[in-house]
Amino acid sequence: TMYKKTKEEFNHKNKARNQIKGKVLSVSEGAVNSEVELDLGNGQTIVSIITKSSVESLDIKVGDEVTAIIKASSVMLGK
Repeated sequence: TMYKKTKEEFNHKNKARNQIKGKVLSVSEGAVNSEVELDLGNGQTIVSIITKSSVESLDIKVGDEVTAIIKASSVMLGK
């Protein structure tokens, strides 16, 4: 989930320690969810899957500066 707030509101309400700023590289919209790819710099990217309605309400577009908020108890990988 992404939030559209003032910087002060955003920092006060989000106590997640893992916040990463990035620039939107691409937005791929599906029927329900959208894939948003962020450029973190130094050749690193991260992808977030959020609802299509969140992309629309936040007006997320390629080139926008956004913050990824990572809150997870585990990260699973498979091969």
